[in-house]
Amino acid sequence: MSMLQEFKTFAMRGNVMDMAVGIVIGGAFGKIVSSLVNDMIMPPIGWLTGGIDFSELKWVIKPADASNPAHKIAEVAINYGSFINTIITFIIIAFAIFMMIKAINRMQRKQDEAPAAPAADVVLLTEIRDLLKNKS
Repeated sequence: MSMLQEFKTFAMRGNVMDMAVGIVIGGAFGKIVSSLVNDMIMPPIGWLTGGIDFSELKWVIKPADASNPAHKIAEVAINYGSFINTIITFIIIAFAIFMMIKAINRMQRKQDEAPAAPAADVVLLTEIRDLLKNKS
């Protein structure tokens, strides 16, 4: 089998296609959650903390030097506010995935709890056993 045929077989398997769909949906979901955190959750938190915009929080190690236009030196800073936003985004995504898996597990438990009907041969043998008990 040629390498191209092997790759085609690999790529067209159900698991790979499911994974690809999951990655695309996950990427879109990540953008939604990022917008939720940055645009809806962090502004009220900033308001409650006295107007602090977490995305602007940083520790400047070396300020920018704009005195010499020929040799501009960029600012060197640790942007811990963006890190805080990322942590909150991660927590929200993890919680949403947890709730989704919890709901799926609950649905599977309900399906597993439904008793399966006994096989036809088991029913027949049970009837024969009961008839033999009644004869004696």
